[in-house]
Amino acid sequence: MDSLTGILYIYAVVINIIGFIIMGRDKKKAKKHEYRISERVLWQVAIVGGSVGAYLGMKVFRHKTKHKQFAIGFPLLVMLHCVLFIWLNANL
Repeated sequence: MDSLTGILYIYAVVINIIGFIIMGRDKKKAKKHEYRISERVLWQVAIVGGSVGAYLGMKVFRHKTKHKQFAIGFPLLVMLHCVLFIWLNANL
């Protein structure tokens, strides 16, 4: 494994952990009626590669599951990111 592939793996793990954590934190804030993490930030983290973590967070914390844009958008992003990750891994 070369260094670029290693960086790709590390980035994927870190950004997905961040995606998972922010979904959990936003759910916790929602329960406490506190200032929330914006949907824009949730989407930004998912778009830059954290879709798997954000989707898992959505399911584990049962957060945003009734919002169609999340319930449909996150799984689509997961599929796109999986294909992109496989393609990058094969070509690096």
